[in-house]
Amino acid sequence: MTQQTRSALLYAALDAAGRGWPVFPLRPGDKPPALHGETRCPRTGDCAGGHRKFEQRATTNPERIERCWATGAYNVGIATGPAGLLVVDLDLLKPTDSPDTPDGATSFLALCERAGQPVPRTRRIETPSGGEHLYFTTPKGVRLPSSTGRLAPKIDTRAWGGYVVAPGSRTPHGPYTVAVDSPVANLPEWLQSLSEAPQGTTVGPTLRTPARASAVARAAFEREQAAVATATEGDRERTLFEAARKMGRFVAWGDLDRSEVERAFQWGAESTGLPSYQCRSTLRSALNWSIAHCKPREHA
Repeated sequence: MTQQTRSALLYAALDAAGRGWPVFPLRPGDKPPALHGETRCPRTGDCAGGHRKFEQRATTNPERIERCWATGAYNVGIATGPAGLLVVDLDLLKPTDSPDTPDGATSFLALCERAGQPVPRTRRIETPSGGEHLYFTTPKGVRLPSSTGRLAPKIDTRAWGGYVVAPGSRTPHGPYTVAVDSPVANLPEWLQSLSEAPQGTTVGPTLRTPARASAVARAAFEREQAAVATATEGDRERTLFEAARKMGRFVAWGDLDRSEVERAFQWGAESTGLPSYQCRSTLRSALNWSIAHCKPREHA
């Protein structure tokens, strides 16, 4: 990385912090945090009193930011919860998605129309894939959770428990750029209502299994989804990994759709407090391994 690149990333971090949004370092050229995880915490330094997650370590202090970014060309993460933000993440379709699935922008337009409201004008960030992040300010004292696919297909939200990559950051697929430099709008009441987690509910996304899915696949899914959604701190990532590995064979055999398994397990793991990026990484690696090592059905 050149000094110019490092300076640009430092500027991006200071710009976000100057808006009152706590930041923390992401891996150079990538999106995961450049911080140690819960299982590898040394319990020293900032974590002497116990493991501190990215939300607790994010800062708006210019001196701390300058010291951090002086050591590497880190991408910039914004801790959305402490920043008082809810960011709507509108994704594009993946090659593996059904052509009948609407993309995030289409789904969000449908939500607006259903609420009888125009699409809000607010700060928009374009992602390297062509998706968009829509920034909203949350009301004081309101603590909204992050979500994956709960509002509609291809729409995630990042609030408490989540983060977004700040503009100025770059991955091998391209940069994060400001698409619309408008002031950040207040979160509309109708969108806040949709974003609030129902009190006391443990119902996750409905699994849409192919007609050929076996009773064994359905039962295994329901059992493992329940295990993921009820895992306790210190055991959450391991439970998610083991559950995803057990589902890999049913995906490989065509009994279950991978995107549906990922969506349901992501929701369950996030509901326990496991960060969204950690859920995605764990699911991807576990399913990839399981599918690659799956035996044909007749030999299983």
